[in-house]
Amino acid sequence: MRREVTVLLKSGRLSGSLALPPGATGLVLFAHGSGSSRHSPRNRFVAERLNSERLATLLIDLLHPAEDRGDPQARFDIPLLAERLLAVMDWLQPQPDIRPLPLGLFGASTGAAAALDAAAQSDEIKAVVSRGGRPDLAADLTAVRAPTLLIVGAADPVVLELNRAALAAMRCEKALTVIPGAGHLFEEQGALEQVAALASDWFRQHLALPPHQSRGTSR
Repeated sequence: MRREVTVLLKSGRLSGSLALPPGATGLVLFAHGSGSSRHSPRNRFVAERLNSERLATLLIDLLHPAEDRGDPQARFDIPLLAERLLAVMDWLQPQPDIRPLPLGLFGASTGAAAALDAAAQSDEIKAVVSRGGRPDLAADLTAVRAPTLLIVGAADPVVLELNRAALAAMRCEKALTVIPGAGHLFEEQGALEQVAALASDWFRQHLALPPHQSRGTSR
């Protein structure tokens, strides 16, 4: 089941695309990077792979259209983006078809820093995956408790070094996977497929409903 959703906040509306496959075992909320949106073909590709593995996905724009047009620096406002992720999580709580699903975050570029900031503030987040992310921009990596997978292209040396430093600082369950030959956007043949497979494995490992919990019961 796929549908467009609107999250109402005091500051305005956020638009998103929700996919809920039958028998979903978890939900992955996407935090897009600077210059991207819920229409990102790369994130949609990853989301479709997750859907095929019975993981629900929510791709959402964390900025209102007026904010995105009016202030280019808002895309780099990590605390604001993390605050919006937490607000979307609050909106998810009363949704009857979503409420029992364990939650993971998938962040790309600056969206990865926002995802890690949110994970440092909420135990509701059970897993994080970063694609070509900037975890170095997160406020406090030592406060992140959710198992975190960092995925970086070998041909993205600056971001790779930043991710290695971030990995060393983190105290949670963590892993860094380097995809040979891949650049920052993972446009090389087969690179994005590897990202999707790695993300799927990580989320399936860490997002699972407890055996006694059925759909429709609250966490």
